[in-house]
Amino acid sequence: MTASATMEQARRAKVAGDLRTAATLYARAVAERPQSAVAEHNLASTLGDLGEFAGAVEASARALAKGSTAPETWLVHARALQGTGDLDAAEAAFLSAIAMRADYVAAHRDLAQLRWMRTADVGAALAAVDADRVPALASVEAVVLMSAGEPARAAAVLDRAIARTADAGLHLLAANARAALGEAEGQLAHATAALRLAPSSAEAAKAVVEALLHEGRPSEAATLAMRISTAAPDDQGVIALLATAWRLLGDPRHAALCDDPALVSARRIDAPPGWPSLAAFLDDLAETLRARHAWRTHPLGQSLRQGSQTQEDLSKVDHPVLRALFAALDAPIRAHLAQLGTGVDPVRRRKTGGYRFAGAWSVLLRPGGYHTDHVHPRGWLSSAFYVDLPASVAEQPQGWLAFGRPGVPTRPALSPTRHVRPVPGQLVLFPSYLWHGTEPFSGDAPRLTVAFDLIPG
Repeated sequence: MTASATMEQARRAKVAGDLRTAATLYARAVAERPQSAVAEHNLASTLGDLGEFAGAVEASARALAKGSTAPETWLVHARALQGTGDLDAAEAAFLSAIAMRADYVAAHRDLAQLRWMRTADVGAALAAVDADRVPALASVEAVVLMSAGEPARAAAVLDRAIARTADAGLHLLAANARAALGEAEGQLAHATAALRLAPSSAEAAKAVVEALLHEGRPSEAATLAMRISTAAPDDQGVIALLATAWRLLGDPRHAALCDDPALVSARRIDAPPGWPSLAAFLDDLAETLRARHAWRTHPLGQSLRQGSQTQEDLSKVDHPVLRALFAALDAPIRAHLAQLGTGVDPVRRRKTGGYRFAGAWSVLLRPGGYHTDHVHPRGWLSSAFYVDLPASVAEQPQGWLAFGRPGVPTRPALSPTRHVRPVPGQLVLFPSYLWHGTEPFSGDAPRLTVAFDLIPG
């Protein structure tokens, strides 16, 4: 087989989601073309996707040594360095990518996020971002400001950028900023402008639905959401918006979609082999996870506030405690699938008898921390697994999981339909379209969890 054929096989494997096979093939291509910087870059990128950051650092360094001048290689190198915990070197590598391409939005966003998570300082996060000089960076500046709880500043940045260029993405961000400010009319104007610029965009259409809900027009929101759902029936965000419209309308279809008790389960795992008790395992798991929480604050664009989130896919990490965790989760996951039974609703119609992890992470919330209400648009089943909890969770609803409160403004506002008290060692599973968040908690101890999404497999 020629080197080019090997590279093509690797590319196809990666597109199909078979990252392990892709990495093996890219390594073969490197051996077949030892002077190829492109082969090394592709290997590094795939190893990074697998969470094998040390190998990705080595491969991307070899690509650079072999003459790669692509800013994309510096981005892969920077992400790999960040994954190994070499954060100063990662910052330098992100800056190298930006030096080669001043408007490299992905590199700017990753650098801003790294600096934000390290410092919790907006000024530090935006030190390399000049949206007035480089208009393409307005989206990065706005996302940082929104994540820092400054929607008015974000709206001002976006207004200046939109005045210079008609861009659907900027209008979508502006709609979010106006929603956060409680300005339903401005939210709808920006969402409509985004849809006009990108008429086939499901994201723009969903933004219009959100704005209609904010304006108190649930019937129109439901009609549009139904149209989007026809084209994208597995988009969990669309299902959530449709369910919200139905709830506001008093439509019984909301209850069928969200209140079926079989859709939510809470089960404790058994102690994995090698540990004398579940408590002993959770102690080791907590220690393993805390070592991965080196950040001062949350990532950009995520639901948590006053806490940190791991940046690697824990389901792919080769660590004995984490491997034991995901093996122990299999039993409650399969019990949940059996509990669901069969049906034609958005969860049951996708059942295949199996499942695959589609990302796994850990969240450490500090006292006063919480998750804003949200859904997982590309999931199927989502989860919360409780590792270590503060004593305050004994008092309802401190730190409890809340279901049903929309993560978008509605008129009238809607309250949670259900709370679940966290229990150490317990896995809660629920549809990815179900609005969920957590309530703030007091005290001086953090709240440590693992979460993941599942898709049929």
